[in-house]
Amino acid sequence: MSFTGTVKTEISKKRYERPEYLAELSGIFRNIADIDDTVKVTTENPMLARRIFDLMKEIYDIHANVTVRRGYNFTKNYIYIIEIRRQKEKILNDVGILHQGKYRSLPEPYLIDDDVLKKSYLRGVFLAVGSINDPKTSRYHLEFVINEKEYACFISDLLNYYTLNSKVLKRENKYMVYIKEAEKISDFLRLIDAMNAVLYYEEIRIYRDQKNNTNRLNNCEQANVDKIVETANTQIKDINLLEEAGLLDTLDDKLQNVCLYRKKYPEVSLQELSEIITLETGEKITKSGVHHRLKKIKDMALKLKK
Repeated sequence: MSFTGTVKTEISKKRYERPEYLAELSGIFRNIADIDDTVKVTTENPMLARRIFDLMKEIYDIHANVTVRRGYNFTKNYIYIIEIRRQKEKILNDVGILHQGKYRSLPEPYLIDDDVLKKSYLRGVFLAVGSINDPKTSRYHLEFVINEKEYACFISDLLNYYTLNSKVLKRENKYMVYIKEAEKISDFLRLIDAMNAVLYYEEIRIYRDQKNNTNRLNNCEQANVDKIVETANTQIKDINLLEEAGLLDTLDDKLQNVCLYRKKYPEVSLQELSEIITLETGEKITKSGVHHRLKKIKDMALKLKK
């Protein structure tokens, strides 16, 4: 099962009060219900089908008709069709889709007038048209595919009420409401009460972040090593140039000593070179002292090149 399926299965099993169920049903029906003589929902998610069937029984004491058939796509998943014939208008009025005989694009305010109901409505929208990448994949991504721009903006605003930084993007003849930030996606899962999914998501996210940090540190360390080697090679070239010109013997003992150790230890940093010289010769010299002496060698080499 995909990570999206796992999340939907988890939240489909949650128990709430009647107002929360109505808000959730409103989010589901608004997005995937075909409304004619009946209210018909078609889904590949068996838990969503079961959820709708159970809520119709619990809230309205009616049995929705459920049809199962094999799909026509390559995976040939089962498709579940739930049809509600009885109390159609009452149900649509209760979930804020029908008002005084007219269909509403946006839900009735009473369905989302507090935190609990807002979260329930978003839970229903996710069950209907939401999808989320497994955090083990290369990118973090949560999206809702919406038919109308006005409604897409409404969903984005509802998400951003919780500072989730969602955005709207037109995709062919539909609109995608999406969230890219890992922490915000985790916040959304917590918001819709998918706590097992949150634990899994955070565990993978933290592991990936630590791995990325380790890689960055390794890359920085390698870059520093490369820089040290490059600098040392340049210094050795300067020393060799003076030696070929017969000028090395004209230098004072301190400069000759630094040249000797630079050629002897071409892979070490200036700090390490200063410690080696101090240890092997007994002459205390700091990193800046080594740098100062090699700078003199460099200046002499530049003059010689000119």
